Amino acid sequence: MTLYALQDIDDAIAATRAFLWPFDLGRWVKLAFVAFFLGGTGGVNPFQFSGSPQGTPTGPTDPGGAPNFRAMIDAISTTEWLLIGAVVGAILLIGLAFAFVGAVMEFVFVESLRRERVAIREYWRGWWWQGGRLFGFRLVVGLLSLLLAGGAIVAAVWPLLTGTPGFSLPLLFVAIGVAFVVAIVGSLVNGFTTQFVVPVMIAENHNVLAAWRRFWPTLTGQWKQYLAYVVLRFVLAIAVAVVVGVISFVAALVLAIPFVMVGLIGAAALGAAPMVGWGIILFAVALFVLTLIALSLLVAVPVQTYLRYYALLVLGDTEEAFDLVADRRQAIRA
Repeated sequence: MTLYALQDIDDAIAATRAFLWPFDLGRWVKLAFVAFFLGGTGGVNPFQFSGSPQGTPTGPTDPGGAPNFRAMIDAISTTEWLLIGAVVGAILLIGLAFAFVGAVMEFVFVESLRRERVAIREYWRGWWWQGGRLFGFRLVVGLLSLLLAGGAIVAAVWPLLTGTPGFSLPLLFVAIGVAFVVAIVGSLVNGFTTQFVVPVMIAENHNVLAAWRRFWPTLTGQWKQYLAYVVLRFVLAIAVAVVVGVISFVAALVLAIPFVMVGLIGAAALGAAPMVGWGIILFAVALFVLTLIALSLLVAVPVQTYLRYYALLVLGDTEEAFDLVADRRQAIRA
């Protein structure tokens, strides 16, 4: 049996090379803009657990000496709660807006690879509604994952939060295990939706759930192919992360040289004109950070292109009706 996930590794490299070379600055800049909303080469994991810092508690404590979280909460004034609510609300609104744009950009990116032409506004107008549906699906999956994982953790630590007895360390470990499993399942659902269901939505103009119903028989009927894809995709992600990390580190060192020189000029001016000196230093730091971000987005262009071509090739090999890059596939294999 031919493993498409193994066969398509080289084909995805050839497809990426054909799409991005010869170098076209305008195309790369547009793709870098899209990659910014796709999250570069990774994402944020909402399930992060850390131990409590050691030392003497600074807040109210119960008679036993443990922190009394209920007393800490009660000590927060109404004004402080309003301020906290406003900050959290603003962050949520910005995050939701960014997530919506990112969902639409998934369609823009796939359409760019499908047509081998980058036209952000044109593809946005054609797919923003489906992108909104993808955004809603991701939101539901994220909220369900947070509810299940967060509920398990909160239930385990509730005695600590309320200052009541009954806390169990083994129960906390079980809750962390549940949260870990939920995070993996949620990541797989979101990953398969992005990499395979979105192309099905484009190929047959379905919404998310209808596209999942169309894709499901292919996924279950050729589960070995997709299991191989998941394993190889994980290995590729690690390899790509290492390569990109090395390239970015070397590039950052090279880029830092002129900015360090400018910063030294600012430092030399601190004695005579502190305001001017600090202005030069802050300008150098800000410009260096912006340049580094721009460079990282340009580096993300071939990475994102390769990984998405890889998924599209595997999808087309397992089901011809979903093949969005048939012409490129034939040209490569000819």
